[in-house]
Amino acid sequence: MTGKDHNANHSADKISDLDFEVLKDFIYRHCGIFFHATRKCFLESRVTRRMTATDIKSPADYCRFLASGTKGSEELRELLNELTVTETCFFRNTAQLSALENKFLPEIVASKSKTGFRKLRIWSAGSSSGEEAYTLAMILSEKRSTILKDWIIEIIGTDINESILAKAKEGIYSAYSVRHTPEPYRKKYFSEAAPDRFILSPEIRQSVVFSRLNLYEDGKMVFMKSFDFIFCANVLIYFDTASKTKVVQHFYNNLQSYGYFFVGQAESLHGVSDKFKTIHFPSGIAYRK
Repeated sequence: MTGKDHNANHSADKISDLDFEVLKDFIYRHCGIFFHATRKCFLESRVTRRMTATDIKSPADYCRFLASGTKGSEELRELLNELTVTETCFFRNTAQLSALENKFLPEIVASKSKTGFRKLRIWSAGSSSGEEAYTLAMILSEKRSTILKDWIIEIIGTDINESILAKAKEGIYSAYSVRHTPEPYRKKYFSEAAPDRFILSPEIRQSVVFSRLNLYEDGKMVFMKSFDFIFCANVLIYFDTASKTKVVQHFYNNLQSYGYFFVGQAESLHGVSDKFKTIHFPSGIAYRK
């Protein structure tokens, strides 16, 4: 059988409603990502791709393979890589970044300076290909000679998608990814290797640590402690209300009492958690305990 015929065979074997329910429930139990019936075609196309890669003949067999132990767990990671690729860019939410730079950062730095504890911890949750985490790193780098002189800065980017994290660690981006980057930052922190190839400076790449993390996994989330700022943009859209509540509780537990939590512009914690209070700033909101 040719590769073309092989792929065609898989494409023809559609996911039944029963298999869809089994798959979506399995994914939900393991990472909280919820697939509505309207997204069946999306899930079907990604599963078909993985069935071809693993040479599994039917959706039912693929469901059983996912639950088969170590190899199934490894395949689930591959499937999640297919399901969670999101588009992002540098300097995406300018209102949040402006509030961070001009209001919230100076406030926290001034407060912590009084105690002599000169350390900042920032978490980009659902960091995708790294643009948000690196944006934060560039902004803070500009403060190294002023309010952040002699400070320890830890920036952590996490995502459930291993392949997109590998791209983040490379630090190579298209013109589309850097389209909103202010010219001074672009000139200082990127080298243009080609018209559509921008390479991030080693200084910024080395200032961010990326790692795989399932936000739904209690055992791992308990170690993400003492963050001054947590950013989680366009991640909660993957969850239903129950899994959102669980994940947001993790963020609450891991945020400093004086820290700030940011979500995407189109997201809110309304109906998800009443443990945060809303902080308004021009064109946006943040959350505190």
